[in-house]
Amino acid sequence: MRAAVVVFPGSNCDHDLFWVLNDIVGLNTAYVWHEDTKLVDFDLIVLPGGFSYGDYLRSGAIAARSPIMDAVRDAAEKGRAVIGICNGFQILTEAGLLPGALLPNINLRFISTWVYMRVENNSTVFTHKYRKGEIIRMPIAHAEGRYYVDNGALTELQRNGQIVFRYSDAEGNSVDYCNPNGSIDFIAGICNRAGNVLGLMPHPERCCERSLGGVDGLRVFTSLVQCLSS
Repeated sequence: MRAAVVVFPGSNCDHDLFWVLNDIVGLNTAYVWHEDTKLVDFDLIVLPGGFSYGDYLRSGAIAARSPIMDAVRDAAEKGRAVIGICNGFQILTEAGLLPGALLPNINLRFISTWVYMRVENNSTVFTHKYRKGEIIRMPIAHAEGRYYVDNGALTELQRNGQIVFRYSDAEGNSVDYCNPNGSIDFIAGICNRAGNVLGLMPHPERCCERSLGGVDGLRVFTSLVQCLSS
């Protein structure tokens, strides 16, 4: 099994993801530069967090047009697993691989903190090691994390089970003070209809070791390993 971590100018979570994928969960992992045009023999493609192209236009907009993204799109269409974390989520929406957009946080500030989330869909390749309704805790660090879709698209996400994570309090209640960025319907992460493309704003790679403050993110990656090896 092989994993690719796509690196854009401004990526800053690529090494964190390499460590988790290669050294913690044991996937044969390689960096892929954004100017490459092929993703051969990779079972998993990861778009990391950071500030691709400095967010100079808007988050993810330039990276979504990098040469590698045609290969990412082709891999997704063929059913290979693709995950975008934070800036990676922004890139996936800008590239049209996931619906919606990530807008500036409702308070117009950069937010770096830990949040609680409720697992809404545990039937994806990324989440089957969680329990449906389980409350988990992960860190966030973003200025443009407010997920938005129009009402019609939101209804489709709800109907199709594409909402994977929602912000909540420690008891699982979705209340306004627990929505750090003002995302519509408290959405923290979504998948495509096929379930093989996931985007989320919280950072699972930053909570895979107890020395970092928690391990709730680890099961995103162990879920993938189990699915990819079956």
